[in-house]
Amino acid sequence: MNIEALQIVGLGIIAAVAAIVLKQQKPELGMYISIAAGIVIFMMIIGRLVSTVDILTDIAGRANLDSMHLSVVLKVIGIAYITEFGSQVCKDAGENAIASKIELGGKIIILSLTVPILAALIEMILKILP
Repeated sequence: MNIEALQIVGLGIIAAVAAIVLKQQKPELGMYISIAAGIVIFMMIIGRLVSTVDILTDIAGRANLDSMHLSVVLKVIGIAYITEFGSQVCKDAGENAIASKIELGGKIIILSLTVPILAALIEMILKILP
């Protein structure tokens, strides 16, 4: 069993209980605990994230893939995670409308980043067709 997973789950449960208890006294403190827990969990996994990106970069280099494509994929993943985190924080604060706007903004940014890849794919398909 992975000890890191247990640590993350343990931290999450402790933070959730603390947030629930503190929300009864001061509602804004619950949100701060939620944000702090998210940041701490991210810091706990950043090493794995960096090593995963390094492995993907190495594989892409050995496969002679365009580094722009890998860069776009990594940016898309990062934007998806960041917008999900922001959206969940807003939902925890009871701001579902703002959470929806964050999600929409993230989707539009992802779409705009992927347009060059989609255009290259369409060009490649058109070259193959007679």
